[in-house]
Amino acid sequence: MDGLLTQHRLFVCRVLVALTLLLGSPLAYAGNAVVQLEIRGAIGPGVAAYVVRGIERANADSSPLIVLRMDTPGGLDQSMRDIIRAILNSGVPVAAFVAPSGARAASAGTYILYAAHIAAMASATNLGAATPVQIGGMPGAPQSPSPIKPENPLPEKSGDSGDAMQHKMVNDASAYIRGLAELRGRNAEWAEKAVREAASLSAEQALKEHVIDLMADDTAELLSQINGRVVLTSAGKRTLQVDAADVSEVQPDWRDRLLAVITDPNVAYILMLLGIYGLFFELANPGFVLPGVIGGICLLLALFAFQALSINFAGLALLLLGIAFMVAEAFVPSFGALGLGGILAFIFGSLMLMDGSGPGNAISLALILGVALSSAIFFILIIGMALKARHRPIVSGSEEMIGASGLATEDFTDRGNVLVHGESWQATSARPVIKGQRIRVVSRDGLTLTVEVKDSDTKEATP
Repeated sequence: MDGLLTQHRLFVCRVLVALTLLLGSPLAYAGNAVVQLEIRGAIGPGVAAYVVRGIERANADSSPLIVLRMDTPGGLDQSMRDIIRAILNSGVPVAAFVAPSGARAASAGTYILYAAHIAAMASATNLGAATPVQIGGMPGAPQSPSPIKPENPLPEKSGDSGDAMQHKMVNDASAYIRGLAELRGRNAEWAEKAVREAASLSAEQALKEHVIDLMADDTAELLSQINGRVVLTSAGKRTLQVDAADVSEVQPDWRDRLLAVITDPNVAYILMLLGIYGLFFELANPGFVLPGVIGGICLLLALFAFQALSINFAGLALLLLGIAFMVAEAFVPSFGALGLGGILAFIFGSLMLMDGSGPGNAISLALILGVALSSAIFFILIIGMALKARHRPIVSGSEEMIGASGLATEDFTDRGNVLVHGESWQATSARPVIKGQRIRVVSRDGLTLTVEVKDSDTKEATP
């Protein structure tokens, strides 16, 4: 019995190890190690979840410092604010570090850099271009500042533009970054300029303008320079003792990677279409099961991604209307009106679904056109031809024999031979049949036909 229990425990341990290797290890590191988190690419819900959880875990383990290495073009406003909220509430100091050389902290990255307790940049890096643009939501509904766009700087006076909503967002973003700058004692005037005029700075200029605290080539040099500094966190003043501390690099786990993948606008768009088409085919052909299962899973994943991305519901409605028109074209003859309208509605709805002006938040135009063309071909041509083929008379197979005409080749009362389609068949009839009479096939049982006399008054010679 003890041997069986030991084997059972070993098996359970092996399973747990295998699951850990497969799904990725959780956020785990020594409490006295400096925690390093990475932001690479656009900031979305997946990145925000990874960073926020990393900050919370570092606080729980009383780590001496959190280093947030960044190389980002910007991202979603809500995800950016989640990260900033976690930084402001952190009792562990956070050092935002734009690295390696060639990296940038544009758009939302600039806000995060201003929010950090320590702001640092490597050489040949840049920051700025923090003008907000509106994406998603119901048209006309109030929006919080969304992804940050480095082009189209706006004037400071609201009267210079007719877009009142855009000016509200710019004013809100300007006040937000100014508040962060004043909290950390950094250059508030340039911060507001980065929002209103999409201004950018190199690392050297940022140090001169007192936008950042220092420059460093790598994490080791950063820790060496900030060692002994006193910073004010939500838990009070902290003196950094990190010169000889180990650095624990924490990578996103499988949940963060999955969230980052499905919240990519192109992936979410494809998941939504797969979900719609899968459910459509399951309803059209009940019993296949697989299309419905795949469609349901894809649609739920897409809805979750869209909720995180804050889509435009008018665009979604127009896209669904386009699909409905293309399906209707296959059933209702409209000389192409429904089909053309469906294609146009599908393309316009896809373009409106998400605003492509934010970095990393655009659906590829090539993908939209390709999917629209493929959907139109499938719904209008393939399904249309399938429906027409279904309504055509059967021209081959056993079903085609029913109702076929032929001639009796002999006299018979119960069973005899007939000629149908140039072939001799054995036939049965409930009435007497005379040679040469025309007959019609009523049913078929294997190689035996059941016939009836088509015209009892007409006799023809045997062909």
